Amino acid sequence: MTALGEAITTARRAHGLTQEELATAAGVTQAALSRYENGMREPDSDVLERLAAALGVTVAFLKAAGSVRGAMAVDAHMRRRATAKATTWRQLEAKLNVYRMHVRHLMEEVSLKANQQIPRFDPMETDPADAARMVRMQWRMPIGPVRSIARWMEAAGCVILAEDFATSRVDGLSQWVDDYPVVMINLTAPTDRLRLTLGHELGHLCLHAYEVTPDMEEQATRFAAEFLMPEEVIRPQLRNLNLGRLHDLKREWGTSMQALIEHAYRLGTITASKREYLYKQLSSKGWRTREPLSDELVPETPALAQSIGEVMTDKGLTPDEIAQMAGFSDASQNTIFVPRGRRLRAL
Repeated sequence: MTALGEAITTARRAHGLTQEELATAAGVTQAALSRYENGMREPDSDVLERLAAALGVTVAFLKAAGSVRGAMAVDAHMRRRATAKATTWRQLEAKLNVYRMHVRHLMEEVSLKANQQIPRFDPMETDPADAARMVRMQWRMPIGPVRSIARWMEAAGCVILAEDFATSRVDGLSQWVDDYPVVMINLTAPTDRLRLTLGHELGHLCLHAYEVTPDMEEQATRFAAEFLMPEEVIRPQLRNLNLGRLHDLKREWGTSMQALIEHAYRLGTITASKREYLYKQLSSKGWRTREPLSDELVPETPALAQSIGEVMTDKGLTPDEIAQMAGFSDASQNTIFVPRGRRLRAL
């Protein structure tokens, strides 16, 4: 498969199209499309234009994506359940790859100056909890609960994209785009879970930018727990836990009761038997699947991508010009850099 073939394949999968569906939309045979995707043949300029139009992108986007070997086939860090269907998470991974390239495409035209940076650590040398403490220190964050983790991440130049994943079994994905980190989150998740997902993906960005480790998911989870619930502050609050106490702590810290239980167990403030007892209590009330307070927490609302669109609009660029700078065929396809209140449709 050539790099251009990868770009076409990944963009097709991101749209949830089969080869037959894309071939029909572009006016080519399925056999021809298969050859293009597998690198057995290069599409001529007319065919490439039709393929780009059917995929909602510009020809320049496909060529740029295809100019870097592997640019559209990078594995994403993904927070998903073991029961998530392969077809579902592969489509989401393809979509993140496409979004990643749209961000990269636009950043070639726009300079993004972040107030902070997301540091990167060697997971073989740095404990995840220590990494979380260092990030909080570097960002000069106040001691205590994180009021909006999305805002802190965006201040460090992280582009966060929220959309309906059409499944509850995948919570988030993340990748680096050169020096720009990109995260996708499932906006249908309750706020407490979404906050933990953002912390989890931040952990991946900090710890696994250069290499993966066998226990990388556990490392990202430990990072998220310490980042959102720093031990030196929360440890005294995690003693003598009961459902009422967990309810109050959830309101204060913005994390789920189950995350609080796990953090308490990890820090050694509750025993294994107490952990099991608390989970049984949650189950008896039906709170293992849907906890109270989740809908009352302040929502996490990513705004950086929209703000970029607003700045470009204020500079006199039309919606179509903004879209094309990002590699979309026109404004109707741009689902990322859309000024607040002007979002058109979901991909």
